[in-house]
Amino acid sequence: MGERIKKLKKIRIHREGTDELFYTMLAIIAVGVILWRSFDTQIPFWIFIIIFGTAWALMLNFYRCPIRYFNGNTERVVVAPADGKIVVVEETNEDEYFHDKRLMISIFMSPLNVHANWFPVDGRVKFVHHQDGNYHKAWLPKASEENEHADIMITTPEGQDILVRQIAGAMARRIVTYAKDDEDCYIDEHLGFIKLGSRVDVFLPLGTEVCVKMGQPTTGDQTVIAKLK
Repeated sequence: MGERIKKLKKIRIHREGTDELFYTMLAIIAVGVILWRSFDTQIPFWIFIIIFGTAWALMLNFYRCPIRYFNGNTERVVVAPADGKIVVVEETNEDEYFHDKRLMISIFMSPLNVHANWFPVDGRVKFVHHQDGNYHKAWLPKASEENEHADIMITTPEGQDILVRQIAGAMARRIVTYAKDDEDCYIDEHLGFIKLGSRVDVFLPLGTEVCVKMGQPTTGDQTVIAKLK
């Protein structure tokens, strides 16, 4: 029981969802009271409560935000920036910033995953750039370039540039980025938040040691996805 209580204390609600959860709960309560008082039978009330109570519980699950800390040496380590599943591990041409080949590792987040994003490396934010675009399904290859996305370039203490890309999906229509230009950043800190199903790409130098495989589940700020040279 003690371990369970300790684990529960590490779960909180992300600030992006507190207002939505609060006002939605008030609306459900208000409509529930009206239905309770307006009908002789309680059937409409219970149908409403079951349907919208379940929807609210799913929202609560979506906005959960575990308190996590990476246990280990962070030097040259790249941790997963998000919860989800590895959908891409490949060398690709990155022509927008690097204009050369990079190793891309992509994580797809389903609506059931935690949607907070963490910095994958220690370093300094070189720049943050938001690009409008389409809303293809996030797991499609073209989503990385054509979908609305936010790019965060991070320079590690060793001088290597790492690109992190938050990508909007077919349902995800809001990308929140907390990273700021010229600010120091660290593993364990939140990079941002993406609403509903979405994806995060990490572009790494060639020669980086890959520590994950296709289809592998990841835990943000915990799973080591690569090690830099």
